[in-house]
Amino acid sequence: MKTQDTAELFAQMIERVKAIDPVNSRTWFDDLRLVEFNGGRLEIGCPDEATAQFLQDQCSRTFTQVAQSLTGYLVSVHFGITGSSNVYAIAPAQGGFKLHPDYSFDSFVVGPCNRLAHASCVAVSHSPGTTYNPLFLYGNVGLGKTHLLHAVCHEARKNESHISIRFLSCETFVNSFINAIENGTLPEFQSRLRSVDILIIDDVQFLREREQSQEEFFHTFNALYNNHRQIILTADSAPGDLSRMEERLISRFKWGLVARLDAPSYETRIAIVQKKAHLRGLDISEDIAALIANKVQTNIRELEGALTIIYATAKTSNEPITLELARRALGEQMVSAERPITITDIINAVTKYFDVRQADLQSKKRSQSIALPRQICMYLARSLTKHSLEEIGGHLGGRDHSTVLHACSKIEKLQQKDSSTRRQLEELTQQIQMG
Repeated sequence: MKTQDTAELFAQMIERVKAIDPVNSRTWFDDLRLVEFNGGRLEIGCPDEATAQFLQDQCSRTFTQVAQSLTGYLVSVHFGITGSSNVYAIAPAQGGFKLHPDYSFDSFVVGPCNRLAHASCVAVSHSPGTTYNPLFLYGNVGLGKTHLLHAVCHEARKNESHISIRFLSCETFVNSFINAIENGTLPEFQSRLRSVDILIIDDVQFLREREQSQEEFFHTFNALYNNHRQIILTADSAPGDLSRMEERLISRFKWGLVARLDAPSYETRIAIVQKKAHLRGLDISEDIAALIANKVQTNIRELEGALTIIYATAKTSNEPITLELARRALGEQMVSAERPITITDIINAVTKYFDVRQADLQSKKRSQSIALPRQICMYLARSLTKHSLEEIGGHLGGRDHSTVLHACSKIEKLQQKDSSTRRQLEELTQQIQMG
């Protein structure tokens, strides 16, 4: 195929992908580079590891589908990092954690709710181990903690390409520690964590009641701190409010800087909506941004969900995105939001959706077919009702608040990386809100 024809084909492919997959489409898709198209193999060059990994994980199926549709041939699509003239395979993420290309400091909207957290993360990314060590961020789900952690990694790597970063969820830390004990590889586990330049542990509250894991983390913390290596931790509450945590750990969490993230103000929510729309290449007016900011008042990820609903409605009806269309798209949700949602509503919807019995959700069964619907119940109950963690756990077999919190965190992370889980949550939420 001629070079000109190939370039035109690739341009068509990008536009088609944007139309088919609006949730994952980004303005930087226009900067992707066609490296080679030969023998049914299409190689697409990306500027960095994070964008290549995002495309591989979230968009590979859509790109393949579009490429085969446009060419009429079986095509395999591969994403890599472009050098001066070659494309290189995607390097494994440091610490096994995949950075999100959207989560940079440039795309983070700063407001009174998060100014200290943002400033401290910028400072840490430029001088790890010397400023604000440890750095402890806390706040509710969906307020930007994860975004800031990814931004620190992006910026630190930009400043020093060979910096060693280990980014783990607390659950991964605990499970890796247990596996190391069982397999007799504890020294290797300790060496991996204690030799890094930056250690990030997300949701450190899950160390509660895990005495051995707390002991191990205590010594890891000391080793890193004494060697002037950066430690960044996040939790759902301040160090002093972490119950059933060793006092010596809580004391160390307070050694550096503790920064809280609060729910964004109305003005900040408008700015966030506009920033998210720009990343997706959506042209929305200030009135539409204000409408969404009025509708969603606590969770930043729900702001993105509202944008997706509006875009999907415009695509389906083949209309421009206007204030009237936005009102129509969000109308059902805005009306249904006035109806109080109960945990019983959620349980009934989940049992029907997954074809499981309520008795099984409330039982001690841990099979995947039961555990996942149960965890989704907990996640939706926390998102859609004002019940406490204890009340939610009480409706689902008398489970304690830490179990509910663990389930919410797990589903939150799962829906970020798994499109089928995200779709299930969206469908269930719509069913529950419509009654």
